[in-house]
Amino acid sequence: MRALVMKFGGSSVVDAAAISRVITIVALARERERAPVVVVSALGGTTDRLLGLADAASRGQDEAVREGLLAVSQRHTVEAASLGLDGNGELAGAMNAIFDELRATLDGVRERRAADPPALDVIAAAGELLSSLIVSAAMATRGLPATWIDARDVIATDDRYTCAAPLSDEIGTAARAIVAPLVGSRVPVMGGFIGRSTSGTTTTLGRGGSDYSASLLGAAIGAEEIQIWTDVDGMLTADPRIVDDAEIVKYLSFAEAAELAYFGAKVLHPATIFPAVSRNIPVRILNSHRPDGQGTLIVADPPPAHRPFAALASKRGITVIDITSSRMLMSHGFLRRVFEVFDVHETSVDVVTTSEVSVSVTIDDNRHAPAIVASLLEIAEVNVEEQMAILAVVGDRLAIDSSLAARVLGSLRGFPLRMLSQAASRRNVTIVLPQSYLFAAMSHLHKELFAVAEPAS
Repeated sequence: MRALVMKFGGSSVVDAAAISRVITIVALARERERAPVVVVSALGGTTDRLLGLADAASRGQDEAVREGLLAVSQRHTVEAASLGLDGNGELAGAMNAIFDELRATLDGVRERRAADPPALDVIAAAGELLSSLIVSAAMATRGLPATWIDARDVIATDDRYTCAAPLSDEIGTAARAIVAPLVGSRVPVMGGFIGRSTSGTTTTLGRGGSDYSASLLGAAIGAEEIQIWTDVDGMLTADPRIVDDAEIVKYLSFAEAAELAYFGAKVLHPATIFPAVSRNIPVRILNSHRPDGQGTLIVADPPPAHRPFAALASKRGITVIDITSSRMLMSHGFLRRVFEVFDVHETSVDVVTTSEVSVSVTIDDNRHAPAIVASLLEIAEVNVEEQMAILAVVGDRLAIDSSLAARVLGSLRGFPLRMLSQAASRRNVTIVLPQSYLFAAMSHLHKELFAVAEPAS
């Protein structure tokens, strides 16, 4: 029996009632003769609270740390008790051990007046460890044969703390030894987002990395399907906070989903798709509040859609950096020097456009922007524009019908477009514009591109 990897996000395990829904969903999967393997995020909001404690400790705010730690502890204790686990001594002991390590780590941060990346990972990891322990124990009380697995025993990574890279071969070996033997007879339960470096220290895959954990696990054990359970009905044609009539996209290709995730679709972590692609494992996005819904199915070759475009995605808080040099014309190695700057400062570039004497790029992480600009000024003139946004139109048909890109741009007449790009895959048209115009531009573009009547059934 092949595994069904079911990942539940923070909104799906936010409290005892939500965890009870999760248990019902998993039990139903077993009744349908499937073999669930469960990956859970921290209880909704916990990771932000834990990282806030790290910041308070680094500032020497002892009272805030004590009160915050007590609040996190009480929340997990209350939710566990609401699930009928208040008499579970084994669970209480495991949770106390996590809080002891958390307290000691925060004490170290306070003493150093700094939260270094290894400490941040230990602190952030506590949320997933606690939630997975509670979910596993709650399943057992409801008659499900759950087995808790420390995710760090499975998800091997390098030592790039706070954004560790997974080691696929090591993960495969561990998953086949620890998880695969349980599939079918038991329900393995583990936290997402966390791993362990080759030196034995706790690491994390970066914010939102629980989806990535599920996909890595699914690929490692050859799952039949990877399900991402969240609080929306699937991938939508646009951000529902901007477009009121955004619709569910029933099917996406792996490539379309990867583009949408990269360009800001919040439902899916950008890295989720790649392990699934490597093993051709379908990924399904579902709503834990409405488990009977169809959701969105992501596969290599989806059925033809009635629209030429898949969906819109956007990113806010973008910075545009223009690099201009009259020496660039015919200057061998100039672009290499430009992009080495971003590489040195470990900052990814989203969009690139070039002319004879200039390069314009966008970044969504400003932490190293001053240092990047200082380095670029050594070789060129630099101009920086902040408070910009990316608006991306995604669809496989863009690669085969050039008129579709023209239709996108024609629909945005009157908007101040700062940069335009179409990647080599030609599955997206990417527009950079002032952030203040994003809502109006997305709403208008959605109306122009997606206001198409459903085909008759």
